[in-house]
Amino acid sequence: MELKILSFEWESFVNKNVVSVTLLTWVGEITILENHVPLMTYVEPSTLYIDYKDENNVLIRDDFAVGRWVVEIDGKKIKILTDMLTDIADLDVEEVRRAKMNAEKLMLKYKWKTDKMDMAKFLEAEEQLLRSIAQLKLYDIKK
Repeated sequence: MELKILSFEWESFVNKNVVSVTLLTWVGEITILENHVPLMTYVEPSTLYIDYKDENNVLIRDDFAVGRWVVEIDGKKIKILTDMLTDIADLDVEEVRRAKMNAEKLMLKYKWKTDKMDMAKFLEAEEQLLRSIAQLKLYDIKK
């Protein structure tokens, strides 16, 4: 299978020898194999697991943290468009931990706010929390 991941943040990931891709969608985690039923669905912030064969036909696994957006599957090709694609080599774990703490503090602040709540800021903090959790999970897997 061919996999193309396009991100707003950095270069894309492309591989034509993919065996399986596991990712979190808005209805739960799915694993995509050859001849998967055609599907288009939302991707949730999570860790993306890719199994592919290298030029020597050796099975390799690569993992990324991904943000939200969409995945399109046609049985032979997988296309993922995401607003975050993080490789372990690009991960600053201390920065991610700070971002997670800040997001948790903001969400707590908005949760207990007695006057009018700014829902957009709450959702922004929630999004940052989910991204941070995905990146920290990637770190835990790869360390």
